[in-house]
Amino acid sequence: MSREPEWVDEEAGPVVRPYAVARGRTRSSAPEIDLLATVVASGLPVPAKAELSAQHRRLIATVAAQARPVVELAAELQLPVGVVRVLLGDLLHYGLVSVRPPLAKSTGATENLLREVINGLRAL
Repeated sequence: MSREPEWVDEEAGPVVRPYAVARGRTRSSAPEIDLLATVVASGLPVPAKAELSAQHRRLIATVAAQARPVVELAAELQLPVGVVRVLLGDLLHYGLVSVRPPLAKSTGATENLLREVINGLRAL
């Protein structure tokens, strides 16, 4: 009775360790990519010299339709954020995506503004 290797879990699908997806790398070749940074597809064709895995292609396809934050991409692809950062570094190297820094935190409402809102609500 021959057993086939357990590379596929009946319920979960293919089982691959995250470090295998990132080819053993733990750091991105790009500068630090913020979790809330927005990733946008450049629309450029994949260069012939690019060695892209299926995960790279899934990542490009995910941002092709709509720009997404890094943390959302990790959730969508069901990959650790560190792995997504490594894959994004590869895609940045080939010019296939661009990463926009997160918007600056807006200043909170001032006390005067809050008082005006309360007074306006009371006037109703």
